[in-house]
Amino acid sequence: MLLSSFLFAIMGAFAKLASEHMSSLEVVFFRNIFGVLIIGFAIWKSPMKNIGGKPLLLFFRGFMGFSALLAYFYNIANIPLGDAATYSKTAPIFTAIFAWMLLNEKLPLKGWMAVAIGFVGIVFITQPTGGGGFDKYDILGIFSGIGAALAYTSVRELRKYYDTRAIVLSFMVVGTVGPLILLIISSFFYIPSLDFMLGEFVMPQGIVWFYIVAMGILATMSQYYMTKAYGETKAAIVGTVSYTNIIFAVFVGVLLGDALPSIATTFGIVLIIFAGIMVARAK
Repeated sequence: MLLSSFLFAIMGAFAKLASEHMSSLEVVFFRNIFGVLIIGFAIWKSPMKNIGGKPLLLFFRGFMGFSALLAYFYNIANIPLGDAATYSKTAPIFTAIFAWMLLNEKLPLKGWMAVAIGFVGIVFITQPTGGGGFDKYDILGIFSGIGAALAYTSVRELRKYYDTRAIVLSFMVVGTVGPLILLIISSFFYIPSLDFMLGEFVMPQGIVWFYIVAMGILATMSQYYMTKAYGETKAAIVGTVSYTNIIFAVFVGVLLGDALPSIATTFGIVLIIFAGIMVARAK
């Protein structure tokens, strides 16, 4: 999990570099096309065995995963890498809430305390203005956590009906087709305020192809080692180690020119890490 977290942070760095030459929408497209090819090859080598019967839930998982990734990559391009990673790591906190609401999973008092601490951490990172508002990056950052949490929650139900590869493929396919549709729409009209979901297709040139290929390979390797980690020991332990991704992301971000987090942001990051670990231990 430590290796997976490190590789994911480096993947974020290449996504940030690629975003200097193309829209976040296009970065998401190239990120997912690698996954479609790899999962497709795995299915070709060993066909899936599915019970099936939940196509809408399968699409929902794919759509929420794609939406969360799009918000995450947009933030990677526009805010410090460590901040973007921290927002995405709020997902376990929201997952605990959604599992309680939608799947009737019990959440003990310790879990609710963790949720409260996590929300305090979010406030410290977003640092709302005097009017109490959040900017676009805050909203998209929080959504990246919520969207991922809804996707994870749906997986808990989907795994009863579908092969794991089918669940992953639903995310990859929507994450490949979705950007293509939005890129086509963007060619007819463009609204600056919706730049996180619209963008012009730009054919990669030169070094950008290296960024794209490196991003795809590192994302796949990160996913592989994370899966291996969860298969080796308790999820709570692996989940705890996964928060090192934030530390790696802050360090890599600084190497790319990001400013060091402020004291308030650092305190918020610590609270979210602490809350995530508490949720893992409580469950």
